[in-house]
Amino acid sequence: RQAPPTDPGARMSRMSFPLPNRLLSRCLAALLAVGAASAVHAQVTVDGAWARATVPNQSATGAFMRLTAQKDVVLTGASSPVADIVEVHEMWLDKDIMRMRPADRVPLKAGQTIELKSGGLHVMMMDLKKQIKAGERVPLTLSFTAADGSVSKIEVNATAGFTPPTR
Repeated sequence: RQAPPTDPGARMSRMSFPLPNRLLSRCLAALLAVGAASAVHAQVTVDGAWARATVPNQSATGAFMRLTAQKDVVLTGASSPVADIVEVHEMWLDKDIMRMRPADRVPLKAGQTIELKSGGLHVMMMDLKKQIKAGERVPLTLSFTAADGSVSKIEVNATAGFTPPTR
């Protein structure tokens, strides 16, 4: 009979775990990966998210919130299961005419808070799949790109209403 190795690492490499332990190990690894993804999401915090409620047959609405970045990132897009088209838009007044266009990239500097609000930057949801009623939760996914090129997504539940929530 051969004596067991004295190096603990060598002993561990020769161990064979039964199937349930391997399954448990894989589950724990997956949970740790989700935790790491949540840490990436912590790059931006979202506050006061709300979406404007709609009337029957209305095809578009907006979502609004405050975003605070912990490190330099760029808001690069949004999506939602309630609309076929979701874009970040910017609005401005030009000679007494309100103009609006997609904003493909919205930079956020570390420590900076920007407000997505009516009449300015906002999330525009078009080709709505259903009426959005006051009090409903509107799921949104915001996409951010960091300076190193890594992409993170943040899940947001905006509360629908006809007016902004009070702070």
